[in-house]
Amino acid sequence: MRHWLASVVLVLLAWLAWAGLTLPPASTPLRLPARQAGDPPTIRGAYHVHSRASDGTGTIPDIAAAAARAGLQFVIVTDHGDGFRRPAPPRYIGSVLCLEAAEISTTDGHYAALAMEPPPYPLGGEARDVVEDVARLGGFGVAAHPDSTKRELRWDAWETGFDAMEWFNADSEWRDEPRWRLLPTLLHYPARPVEAVVSLFDRPAGLLQRWDRLTQHRRVVGLAAADAHARMGLGGKADPYDERGYIRVPSYEAVFRAFSLRVELSQALTGDPLIDAGLVVAAVKAGHVYAAFDGVAGPAALSFSAESGGVTVRQGDDLALRGPVNIHAAANTPPGGGIVLIRNGAIVHTSPGSSLAWVDDRPGVYRIEASALSAPGEPPLPWLVSNPVYVGMEFRDTRDPAPPPASARLVLPGGSWHIEKDSASTGSFENTEGQGDVHRRFSFQLGRGGASPYVALATSDVGPLRDATRLAFRAASTRPIRLSVQVRTVDGSTQSRWQRSVYLDTTPRDITVTFADMRVAGTAERRRFDPARIESLLLVVDTTNARPGDRGAVWVEGLRTER
Repeated sequence: MRHWLASVVLVLLAWLAWAGLTLPPASTPLRLPARQAGDPPTIRGAYHVHSRASDGTGTIPDIAAAAARAGLQFVIVTDHGDGFRRPAPPRYIGSVLCLEAAEISTTDGHYAALAMEPPPYPLGGEARDVVEDVARLGGFGVAAHPDSTKRELRWDAWETGFDAMEWFNADSEWRDEPRWRLLPTLLHYPARPVEAVVSLFDRPAGLLQRWDRLTQHRRVVGLAAADAHARMGLGGKADPYDERGYIRVPSYEAVFRAFSLRVELSQALTGDPLIDAGLVVAAVKAGHVYAAFDGVAGPAALSFSAESGGVTVRQGDDLALRGPVNIHAAANTPPGGGIVLIRNGAIVHTSPGSSLAWVDDRPGVYRIEASALSAPGEPPLPWLVSNPVYVGMEFRDTRDPAPPPASARLVLPGGSWHIEKDSASTGSFENTEGQGDVHRRFSFQLGRGGASPYVALATSDVGPLRDATRLAFRAASTRPIRLSVQVRTVDGSTQSRWQRSVYLDTTPRDITVTFADMRVAGTAERRRFDPARIESLLLVVDTTNARPGDRGAVWVEGLRTER
């Protein structure tokens, strides 16, 4: 036993000695440059933070205190939810401005919604519907952790019109590390917590390339997300935040010191939380924001502008091409660092040291990265990353185009409809004839018991659908809702459902649902179906975008097939 204990002690001592010899390098201290006339007021903050209201370990006052110790001036908390809970208004806790947003689960990944009006129903379901709803409610939506190793977290709806994307997510960075890589980091953490956190970071090359491709077609703000929870599970589950056994590392403060956002405001903070929250959100929406990894070297600072025809703009802005484009960037780079100019995803100029000047005459999307010799990762993590300036870019409207005119129409029969529902819900309908058309009024009340309350108006008289490419109708409702337009198909003994969710309110609107745009119900799987196998058509209200006990009525008229 003594020999065994001695062996264990020797192994532990060797392990500790190895950990001491392999400590990540300390952050390089830097001096902030003197503020110049015309420089925008710039504040530091963190976006994408979780509190005890979802799967974090701290209260919002705890988070604000950690942010203050790390030198931050704002925090955007994005607890998980469906957006239906009214967030607390912006408020100062000590010196830190606290804003509450929501991270919404969709079938295509998670979506963070900032500055959104309270929705009339829970947000969820397919990502395209959540993106549409957030925009309708005046919110700013961010595609969250798009490179997560966990499928249900990873954003996979790149064709949707989201406002921003996380080009970096700290949670994803440590999730993709092998278990053996995390063990030495835990040993390094007590001695150098900030540097230990940073040591797990790499350059997210794939996400940066995707961001560069997207910005050549439309404006997309890029953000570095803390995704801070202050917990690490010990049980080895796929999702460590589901575990009851955990340690509170990395701390909020360590993550906030490791990196943060620099937001360039239109004016200095006033001390009024509502006004200041508006300033922060407006600057983020405009792309007046860059990311700095102070755990490598800091405090960091970047100035980036472009001028053409006497007009000067900064990151996030549009610049008309009126002659040569003069691009300037300056940063307090650490020794051996440099600044890189990237156009449409390709490096066009590299400047060693603390400044860059470049003249170009081509339209394109220009952004800045700065490097530090001590940056970790393979490939190395960039030390600073700006948002782009859009030079001479003319973007087309990316919203869904109007469907082409129908070559054939066929009105669906009006007398074969019925109600389908779960046992706890109630529903009814009535048909009225008018001007050669059928007007259907469909009333529902979702039950409060059972796992999945639903009410549907359905018909099996679907012959016209089997030789069509789309369904068209006019509809309205007594309250804002989402109506799931579904077809049930039969292939041998297998039944499947395909759906497309549409928004309804008290204003009647014309709606067209193309079969090619329908997806497998419940999963949003992109898979085509054969219309010849359609067995029934359903208009469904369920708890994807409603709450148990909700009631209302839908009017539908002019139901017809088109091709």
